[in-house]
Amino acid sequence: MPNAPKILVVGGGISGLACAWRLRQLGLPVLLLERGSRFGGVIETAEENGFRFDIGPQSFTNTPALSELIDEVGLGGELLRADARAPRYILRRGRLVPAPFSPPKLLTTPLLSARTKLRILSEPFLRSYPPDEDESIAAFVRRKFGSDLLANLVGPFVSGVWAGDPEKLSLASTFPAVRLLEEKHGSVIRGVMKQRRKSAGESSPKESGERPSLCNFRGGISALVAAISGKLGDAARTGAEITAIRSVAAEGSASFDVGYRAGGRSESASFAALILATPAAETGGLLRGIGPSGPGFGELLGKIEYAGVAQVSAGYRVDQIGQRKAKNGLNGFGFLVPRSEWLHLLGTVWNSSLFPNRAPEGMASFTSFLGGMTDAEIVSRDPDEIAAVAHSELSSVLGISGAPVAQRVSRWRRALPQYNIGHRELTSALYPLCAATPGLFLAGNYFGGPAIGACVEYANKVAKQAAEFLGSPAQPSANADS
Repeated sequence: MPNAPKILVVGGGISGLACAWRLRQLGLPVLLLERGSRFGGVIETAEENGFRFDIGPQSFTNTPALSELIDEVGLGGELLRADARAPRYILRRGRLVPAPFSPPKLLTTPLLSARTKLRILSEPFLRSYPPDEDESIAAFVRRKFGSDLLANLVGPFVSGVWAGDPEKLSLASTFPAVRLLEEKHGSVIRGVMKQRRKSAGESSPKESGERPSLCNFRGGISALVAAISGKLGDAARTGAEITAIRSVAAEGSASFDVGYRAGGRSESASFAALILATPAAETGGLLRGIGPSGPGFGELLGKIEYAGVAQVSAGYRVDQIGQRKAKNGLNGFGFLVPRSEWLHLLGTVWNSSLFPNRAPEGMASFTSFLGGMTDAEIVSRDPDEIAAVAHSELSSVLGISGAPVAQRVSRWRRALPQYNIGHRELTSALYPLCAATPGLFLAGNYFGGPAIGACVEYANKVAKQAAEFLGSPAQPSANADS
């Protein structure tokens, strides 16, 4: 295996790291360049006054692809699993109401009206089909179940996961399985029931009935970033900014001449394949002038909207939480906030309830999110003002008195890509552009989903495509560096 890297991966977030790692496991020499001073993108873990705050994602679902990666980098023994039964809450008229996750609870929850519950009961006995055109989440929920379910359950969930606007987000792009259920069975609930019966026949009742556990690591989610980048060693570099990319076509082959600045020096190198794992707009800028005529990378990628998000991590003494609400405040996953509550909070995660070593003895830690597509303005505010808003609103919900013991504010003006109506067609139009530029591949959370597991799965797919392009088997090499 030649020493010179054949493949350049640009972008050191979880997508780029996972992509570079998989290429290494496939036996291919790779170089990863990250513009910032650290790897991980929005993923970071901060220690403050004895609190361990995860910046960015607070947990993850351990998918098969992610589980494989965790084992490969030696983190299996560090994995933590939250109690899958930990209650979730919805804020309703200032009161925390348990979120209903089963049919009986849906039919008894005070979050829904009797009319909505009747529509839920009757849905399995009716047959409907999705429209031919792309449909928003909001349009789907109103069509099938009514505005009540949208406002009090689906809307808060969408805000919590995507920081998005359900009126804009595409059902087919964000929850494709739901649309497929209606297409195949004519009823979402009837389709789910058939799947559960099939699943119950293939697994134990316990396995088929439980929600998947949320996971983290003893040292925080950034442990995964540190493990991958550490294994990559000198093949992964921070503080490296791309200055130029030129596609060079030769008879029977192609390559990329890439210029970059690193360590105060200008460097250049040629690569047989290029993988860009950067945010959509940045990717479009890097590919300016590359590709066939017509709508180019920059035009298409520039159409992908991003939601701005502010995060406030805070620690409090347990005795600061009002006795009446302390039980909820210290036992559960957290709560989501419908827009009808007129708060800036999208939701709050109760970290010290989910995982150990998140707060000192006698303390509790919380992570609140604000902003998103429905409240974009607040992300532009001064960090101290954002902290004050989060503290005030969280205090009103949990009955907290006094100032936080520790507090940290993070802001991202472009945090999460929005899979709005037309997103599937938009990303599909990128594939022929890549095909017309042999050796170019795109990865990132605007393709397979924003969750860590989805990013890793898509990164694996791209790495195998790059390996096959270079004529290497998409199977681990016997000499792969692990």
